[in-house]
Amino acid sequence: MKKLLQRFIKDETGATAIEYGLIVTVLSLAIVAGIGQASNAIQWLFSDNNSKLANAFAQ
Repeated sequence: MKKLLQRFIKDETGATAIEYGLIVTVLSLAIVAGIGQASNAIQWLFSDNNSKLANAFAQ
């Protein structure tokens, strides 16, 4: 039983897949948060009545 446990502890075959999974998860969360912030900023640009950008497209 002790040999089996030691072999299990030294086995690193799934570690790389888990690390890549964590990296993808963190990047996905960052992208989703960034898109949310960008959409809020764009919405603000077009909804502001004093915005030069909104006035340019209104004419």
